[in-house]
Amino acid sequence: MTTRRRMDEVNGASNDMYDMVDEETAEMLPSQDNKNPDSHQRGEKRRGEDHDDKLNIAVLLFLYVLQGIPLGLSGSIPLILSARHVSYKAQAVFSFVYWPFSLKLCWAPIVDSIYSDRFGRRKSWLVPTQYLIGLFMLVLSGNIHTLLGDADEHGSPNVMYLTVVFFMLNFLAATQDIAVDGWALTMLSPKNVAYASTCNSVGQTAGYFLGNVLLLALESSDFCNKYLRDVPQKTGVVTLEDFLFFWGCVFFITTTLVAILKREKSASHNPHHDGDNLGVFEAYKQLTRILRLKYIQGFIVIAMTMKIGFAATDAVTGLKLIEEGVPKEQLALLAVPLVPLQILLPWVITRYTTGPTPLSIFLKAMPFRLLMGLVFALIVWVTPSFKAVNGDYPFYYYIMLVVSYGLHQVTLYSMFVAIMAFNAKISDPRMGGTYMTLLNTVTNLGGNWPSTVALWFVDALSWKSCHGGEGDSLDCDWKEEAEICEAKGGTCHTDIDGYYLEVAVCTIIGFLWIQWKARAMRNMQAADKSVWKCS
Repeated sequence: MTTRRRMDEVNGASNDMYDMVDEETAEMLPSQDNKNPDSHQRGEKRRGEDHDDKLNIAVLLFLYVLQGIPLGLSGSIPLILSARHVSYKAQAVFSFVYWPFSLKLCWAPIVDSIYSDRFGRRKSWLVPTQYLIGLFMLVLSGNIHTLLGDADEHGSPNVMYLTVVFFMLNFLAATQDIAVDGWALTMLSPKNVAYASTCNSVGQTAGYFLGNVLLLALESSDFCNKYLRDVPQKTGVVTLEDFLFFWGCVFFITTTLVAILKREKSASHNPHHDGDNLGVFEAYKQLTRILRLKYIQGFIVIAMTMKIGFAATDAVTGLKLIEEGVPKEQLALLAVPLVPLQILLPWVITRYTTGPTPLSIFLKAMPFRLLMGLVFALIVWVTPSFKAVNGDYPFYYYIMLVVSYGLHQVTLYSMFVAIMAFNAKISDPRMGGTYMTLLNTVTNLGGNWPSTVALWFVDALSWKSCHGGEGDSLDCDWKEEAEICEAKGGTCHTDIDGYYLEVAVCTIIGFLWIQWKARAMRNMQAADKSVWKCS
C-alpha cells in the first residue's frame, strides 16, 4: 500500500509541471484562420513534426519505464525483509530510501543550470546518471544474496547497507527524473507537449510494476510452482540477482544508444523553453522569496502534518499482513485489479476539483480515509482466522482485501487530486516550475516523515513475553531477549501489538487535525490569488 501511494505522489509531482506548460504552448499553435501561400509548407513541416514526435514519445516512455524500475525494486525490498522477520525499526531505517524524490528540489536548480550545451542540456545529466544506475545494479546483483543474509544459514539482512545502496539508486533515479522532465518539454513539439505527462504516468507505473509486482511473483517459488510449473522447484523462475543483472545491462545498452543516436536541441536554438534558465544562485533566491510568503508558511504547516493520521495504516498494514502469513507475492498482485481504478479515479475526481474550492473535496474525503485505517486494522486482526491448515488463504479473503484497498484508493485519490489541484491553482506562473515543485516537495515530505516514525515505534509500543520452556518469566521485547527465550525452549508471544496502538492514536490525531486546520484550509482556498504571489 505504501509504495503504491508513493508512486502516485511521484507521478503527480511531475505531471502538474506539464499542465502549466500547456497554457504557454497553446499560444504557439498555428491559427487555422491565418492562411497564406506558405500554408502547404507549414503543413508538411507539421507532418514531419508529428512523425518525429511519435519516435520522441516512444523514447520518453521508455526513459520513464527505466525510472520506475528502481522505484519498484525499492518497494519490493520491505516485503522481502518482512518475510525474513526484520524488525520494524529496521524497516523505518530502510524507509529513508523513498526520500530522494521528495527532496529533489534541493538539487534540481543545479541539474537545470550546469550542463554541456555541446552534448546536450539534459543528456549531460541523463547519460551519467543512467550509467551509474546500471553500475549500481550490476554490482548489487553480485552482492544482494549476502546483503539479504542468504549467504549464511544464520545470516541476517544488512539493512543499513541496503538502505545506503537503494537511497543512492533512488537519488540517481530522481536526478534522472529532473533531466527527463526537462527534456520532455523540448523534445516534443509545442502542440504535443501534453503527451509528456502521459508518458510520465504510464512509464513510471509500468516500470514500477516490472520492478515490484512482476519481480515478487516470478521470484517466488510458491507462486511459480502453483501457476507456472508442472514440476515443483526450490526457486522461482527469476532470482533477484538475475533481475538486477538483466536491468543493469539494459541500462548500459539503452543509455549508450541514447547518448549516440538521440540528438538534443541546443539551448541557443530553443528559446521558448530554455531561455528562462535562471542560474543556480538565482533559482535558490527565488525559492527564498517564495518561502517568505505568509500563506506559504501556513501551507507548509498543513502539508507537513496532514498525513499523520494515515501513517500507521499506510506504512505498517502491508507488512503486518505478511507477518500474519499472507504471501508477499499475492499481496503485490492485488495491485493488478486496482490498476483500472487508479487510472479512472483521477479523471472522475478532477471534475469536482477544477472549481474554486478543491480543498472541500480533500476535507470531505479525509474522515473516510481515517476510518479506512480502522477497517484495515480489523482486517489484520481477523486475518489469522482465515488461514487454512496448509497456510493458504481462501479466494474470498483476497476479494475482501481488493474491495478494501479499492475503497481506500477512492479516499486516497480524492485527497491527492484535490491537493494537487490546489497547488496548481495557487502557483505563481511568473516563478515557472519552481513554485509548483516546492509545493509538491512539501506535500510529499508530509507523507514520508510520519511513515518513517510510525515504522520506528511499532516495536517500542509492542509488548511481548516468553511462553513455555524455562523462560516463562522473561520478556521478548528485544532481539536479545527473544534469543534467550528461544535458547530456554520458549516461544515469544505478542501481548500488545504496537500496530493497533498506532492506528488508534493516529486516527484520533487525524480527527483532531481536521478540527484544528479545516478552517485554515477553507480560508486559504478563499484567499485572493495575490497573497500567493511574490512581490
